[in-house]
Amino acid sequence: MDTGEFQLGPDLAGKRIVVAMSGGVDSSVVAALAARTGAETIGITLQLYDHGEAVGRAGSCCAGRDIRDARSVCDRLGIAHYVFDHESRFRDQVIDRFADEYLAGRTPIPCIQCNMGPKFTDLLAAARDLGADCLATGHYVRRVEGPAGAELHRAADPARDQSYFLFATTQDQLDYLRFPLGAMPKPRVRELAAELGLGVAGKPDSQDICFVPDGDYASLVKKLRPDADTSGEIVDASGRVLGKHRGLIHFTVGQRRGLEIGGTPEPLYVIRLDAAAKRVVVGPKAALGVSAARLSGVNWLGGAYRGPMTAKVRSLAKPVAAHFDGDRVVFDAPEYGVAPGQATVLYAGDRVLGGGWIEETESALVAA
Repeated sequence: MDTGEFQLGPDLAGKRIVVAMSGGVDSSVVAALAARTGAETIGITLQLYDHGEAVGRAGSCCAGRDIRDARSVCDRLGIAHYVFDHESRFRDQVIDRFADEYLAGRTPIPCIQCNMGPKFTDLLAAARDLGADCLATGHYVRRVEGPAGAELHRAADPARDQSYFLFATTQDQLDYLRFPLGAMPKPRVRELAAELGLGVAGKPDSQDICFVPDGDYASLVKKLRPDADTSGEIVDASGRVLGKHRGLIHFTVGQRRGLEIGGTPEPLYVIRLDAAAKRVVVGPKAALGVSAARLSGVNWLGGAYRGPMTAKVRSLAKPVAAHFDGDRVVFDAPEYGVAPGQATVLYAGDRVLGGGWIEETESALVAA
């Protein structure tokens, strides 16, 4: 077994690797690869929630059945497995913030908040307490040793790349983290799981938002914040009332469906959510164009890099040419679907330079 994927030197005898295990196929294969290097391997799982349908639902993460799957894999590998209860912290830092962001008219990304908080902060602390030489995860990204230290790069398989969700990884965390699957395509990972006799080889992938079992975000927000479903006006950019809506939580920037406004010469899209006035502002597709965005919470991994770069404003968006001045990203051409609450991640080729949270946008129409 090649030990290079853990970047701990040629001989891992006497090394200790802690693996973050969610109960899925990816982290299970990482644990198996670590155990086969000869290093002492320990699996740790954070119990993040355990409510309703999620505990028995395939494709969830860090809940009841998934914890049992992680323990079963560790038993088969003959390695220790520890479970830490972080449910209250996950609720405070991720679930409650998710609801509050929707109430504020923003479009949250709880997966990034989870990585920033319970996963990378708490798991790293636990791994260090266990005296580990590194913390390995099943994320599809690559850690590359550059001239100035560890760099974060896109995964080799673009269909599986998770670098957008890890932009907030700090340099100190990156120095300690390892991502052994970053160079592998997903089918090969499943093949490895089957070859190694892991019971999770055919388990479905986890969903993007693990704590929303049925994908109905609005219902969860209403349950957590009963006053969230407050109706209001749908207006155009000039303030002219075009209709009524049943709550801001049902809308995101760029949305076209669900407006129920007819008789307009061209399709209308949500271009802004005004939480203070409880208004949904709509306009033609051209009004969605954004020339620049102001970012907060910027995490920079690029060192002194000042060359050409691209920016990605949604997890499934294509990177586009842009430049960055410290807290403001300016797009070379109008970019669409840029929503406050989402993240902008900056790249130099495959390397992640950093990113930040979108606070406000500048209309390309106004700029023109």
